[in-house]
Amino acid sequence: MSNHLAIATVTATVQRLLQHSVQTSVEGARVTWARPENQGGNVPETGITLYLYHLKRNTAFGNADSPGRQRRSDIARRNQLAIDLYYLLSFYGDGGELEPHRLLGSTLQLFEDQALLTSRMVRETLADPTYGYLADSDLAEQLEMMRFELLPLSTDELSKIWSVFFQTPHALSVCYKVTVVMIEGREPGQRALPVRDRRLGIAPFTQQPVVEQVLAATGRYDPILANSVLRIHGRLLAATTVQVRICGVEVTPTQVSETDIVVPLQAVPREAMQVGVQSLQIVHQRSRTPERRQPAATVMTLAPTAVAVESNVAPFVLRPTIERLQVHQESSLDDEPRRVTFTVTVDVPLRPGQRALLCLNERSADAPKAYVFETERILETTTTLTFSTYQLLPGDYLVRLQVDGAESVLQVDQNPQSPTFEQYIAPLCSIS
Repeated sequence: MSNHLAIATVTATVQRLLQHSVQTSVEGARVTWARPENQGGNVPETGITLYLYHLKRNTAFGNADSPGRQRRSDIARRNQLAIDLYYLLSFYGDGGELEPHRLLGSTLQLFEDQALLTSRMVRETLADPTYGYLADSDLAEQLEMMRFELLPLSTDELSKIWSVFFQTPHALSVCYKVTVVMIEGREPGQRALPVRDRRLGIAPFTQQPVVEQVLAATGRYDPILANSVLRIHGRLLAATTVQVRICGVEVTPTQVSETDIVVPLQAVPREAMQVGVQSLQIVHQRSRTPERRQPAATVMTLAPTAVAVESNVAPFVLRPTIERLQVHQESSLDDEPRRVTFTVTVDVPLRPGQRALLCLNERSADAPKAYVFETERILETTTTLTFSTYQLLPGDYLVRLQVDGAESVLQVDQNPQSPTFEQYIAPLCSIS
């Protein structure tokens, strides 16, 4: 980022680079940033005018910029503006000795050799006492690269630029763009203090359990099925009485520690489960003794009451298992596609409104075919789905069921002596 002196610093740096370059090409040539016109004597008899005639917002950096304000209009960080600067370079001198042409060639050569406006060039300009009024510029600290780009303007476009100079004779000219210059606002941003720890406990339960991960006990990346054992990882999980709430049912875990809880999903009734994303909470049952109340005549003490302290809700994906697959196909000629009906029975009930897909992949290394079929809308709780398919070519197909994005698991051949070792082998159906 850079401050309000960025534009002037770019102009001064380009002028300085050009001045050093043209002196070796045409003796006595000067580079100024005056308007290319004769009035006032600012245009050199021999030299170059560097005129900033236009600037434009850089759309690439503008679109990539994240919002600088929060929802309540609080400034999250300093605003920034990415701009491109457009310069008109005009060349003057003795036409008989082709001085304008020599100056143009020297300029083109310079910008080809020095295609980038580097931080070193900017610092050398700021160190020059001639540019003392730019001492507070911080353009040299800009991280984004600045480069020179020759604009391929047509004769008509160049004439439109010159039309703004009233009664000024045309001179040999070329246009360059300097991109990108980042100007930062002065209004300071507001940032909150960094978070030291994630603690979800609120008064009066400062020891609220926190669930961080829900995994299959067999492995971090293993799928979670209806007969899986869950390992719950978190903080402050242990208590005198611990229950795990899964699918709205509270079950007792088999192992409990401060950081881990183990609970089998088989403890949850199948009718309470649902394929797809499930919620899980840790529930601590604690006792709280109310304050004593002392009426005028008697003293009465109330019995302790149970208070439930709940953790945050953690999600996990329960994947279905195909328990039975029935295939009914209509007879047809050998080369014709088949109409096939699949009846799939799963281990976990499917609920109304869920979306189920049947995925078929041919077990073949030669251009295997693949199909996806969708069942009709599920209107009632069921464990059996029917898929009516058509245009199904003969072959052996691996079958998967996908419910709300949760896919059934394919069986892998674990026999090292088998020709299909470490390949998917089931569920499999044959269409003949």
